[in-house]
Amino acid sequence: MSDLGHIRNIGIAAHIDAGKTTLTERILFYTGRQHKMGEVHEGAATMDWMVQEKERGITITSAATYCQWRNHTINIIDTPGHVDFTMEVERSMRVLDGLVVLFDAVAAVQPQSETVWRQANRYKVPRIAFVNKMDRPGADFPNVIARMREKLMAPALAVQLPIGSEDGFRGVVDLIERQAYIWPGDDLGETYTRELVPARMQEAVEKYRAELTERICERDDALMEKYVAEEEVSAEDLRRALHRLTCELRLVPVFCGSAFKNRGVQRLLDAVVDYLPAPDEVPPIVGQIPGRDRHEERRADQSIPFAALAFKIANDQHVGRLTFLRVYSGKIRKGQTAYNVREDSRERFMRLLRMHANHREDIDEVHAGDIAAAVGLKKTRTGDTLADAKHPILLEAIHVPEPVMDVSLEPKTHADQGRMGQALVKLSEEDPTFHFKVDAESGQTVVSGMGELHLEIIVDRMLREFNIAARVGRPQVAYRETIRKRVEGVEGRFVRQSGGHGQYGHVVVNLAPADVTTDLQFADKLKGGVIPKEFIRAVERGVREALTTGVLAGYPTIGVAVELVDGSCHAVDSSELAFRIAGSMAVRQALSQANPVLLEPVMSVVVTVPEQYLGDVLSDLHGRRAQVESSEQGESGSRVLRVRVPLSEMFGYATSIRSLTQGRGTFTMEFCAYEPVAEKAAEKTAAGLHVR
Repeated sequence: MSDLGHIRNIGIAAHIDAGKTTLTERILFYTGRQHKMGEVHEGAATMDWMVQEKERGITITSAATYCQWRNHTINIIDTPGHVDFTMEVERSMRVLDGLVVLFDAVAAVQPQSETVWRQANRYKVPRIAFVNKMDRPGADFPNVIARMREKLMAPALAVQLPIGSEDGFRGVVDLIERQAYIWPGDDLGETYTRELVPARMQEAVEKYRAELTERICERDDALMEKYVAEEEVSAEDLRRALHRLTCELRLVPVFCGSAFKNRGVQRLLDAVVDYLPAPDEVPPIVGQIPGRDRHEERRADQSIPFAALAFKIANDQHVGRLTFLRVYSGKIRKGQTAYNVREDSRERFMRLLRMHANHREDIDEVHAGDIAAAVGLKKTRTGDTLADAKHPILLEAIHVPEPVMDVSLEPKTHADQGRMGQALVKLSEEDPTFHFKVDAESGQTVVSGMGELHLEIIVDRMLREFNIAARVGRPQVAYRETIRKRVEGVEGRFVRQSGGHGQYGHVVVNLAPADVTTDLQFADKLKGGVIPKEFIRAVERGVREALTTGVLAGYPTIGVAVELVDGSCHAVDSSELAFRIAGSMAVRQALSQANPVLLEPVMSVVVTVPEQYLGDVLSDLHGRRAQVESSEQGESGSRVLRVRVPLSEMFGYATSIRSLTQGRGTFTMEFCAYEPVAEKAAEKTAAGLHVR
């Protein structure tokens, strides 16, 4: 087996409070990576190293670490559970080979569990499931598997059974081996015993073992022949087939335990090694060859040209700007340079580091399959490809959700004004979902993010990390604009004569509606070379600039396709500047003719309330323009409502639901889509809009 076969790049993801960080702490302890378990509730978790994480007891930023288990290197990314930080999960999914998804043994499949599962589906990440908190009252392992199959459409398959539950949870039975593993619980779970299956569980074990064997064999032709012929299907046969089927996304093995009570974690580590893929077992990464209309595969092999994806930027107070990389092919040593394909520039790797949360270890080189950090990459941003300059390739960028909430920021002292701009630049480099700009009319700095907690953390970091105190305005909805009608043949002409060389740029464009979830679609449809190629990129830049401020209320315009169809140039006076301005003028004029409309962010909200408060909660939601999509029976006599609500109606909802349900109702909210503002609401909204 190659060295690659001994690497696992995994993430740990789940709904908030399912126990991700607690599990990671146990993994680091049992693998010898650290000698003391940090507890989240004590603010001592290694992976929650930020001050804001320790104070709130939640994970805010994805943290990377690594450990050794059974002669394998396991690179781990611990991801946040709160929906405001979904970008951290998104970019982690993009670079992982496998995923451990945690489920609460009582709550089963929670709203953020569904979001994480969809993200894993999008990136086709093989996964195993760990049903945590088996020691809690109401823990129900079979129910979690049933809910996974029902709500996630997951091919979930029990590979373990719990021995006892709630206070009586003592260990697990491995169904493949038909062996029991018991944790005595008096030595932090470091030791456990291997025993015979308890007599009272024999019947259940045989029933679940038969289901396990049948579901694996029906997906494996060779084993199916054995099964039909009633030959013995060995534990090794099942383990080998389950590994392959997990890598192919055809089965999801389910394990159980209690991270907090230190039970079941070592067997989960065995499962990571046994069932999740090595870097050379996942499909090769595919990228576009720059300047050519063809794609190429790069497999995990250090003997072929270097290709890596930058998936995270962090500013470290000791070493400066850190760029986290997933290396897909080839290798690179410190001191060497690589080609940034998007920037069309070279970047030097001054230092290479292996990360353990916020601690660093210098290394000399990184190879295919590695996750590491680099120092010295000045222009690289999240989603950029770094490649061998002689063999460039452009990998698919990371999907970045649009921010949906704005607040205004104003430094408390004049001296902080310039420093605030520098701080915001650094913070936006780290977090692609955080945007900022200066309002041209009011002079205020407006920052945009994914929610109130997200923006609260940004402001808190400005104070603690950059020592900048700021006054924060009330949260505002980040509206957008789009168009509904196609317009053709709109001209933009920029001509200036001032003696000597003048400025001349002339373009003709068509504008059409496009999918609002995609970036600008810009197409060069010129014939006969009427505009030189060196000016076409300038036209596109002008188009993008024009779309940053819409014609209705000054909000960014999205969902637009622009075709450059004609134009003219002057042999002497034409310049990039002239064509950039001409492109901007043409699009501004076309937008006003294309039936522009205002869009608002609509949120997907899951509300969990006791049955007796359902009527009051529904009445309140209807008053907020909510559309009820489903109403399901929840756990312990509760009702789970899934609704779509405009974000503008959800400010202060946390207080309302507490009041309506005597503090017993909860909700989660995540961005769903941008939709046209309803006519009556649009009039009300437009009247109160601050034109930006």
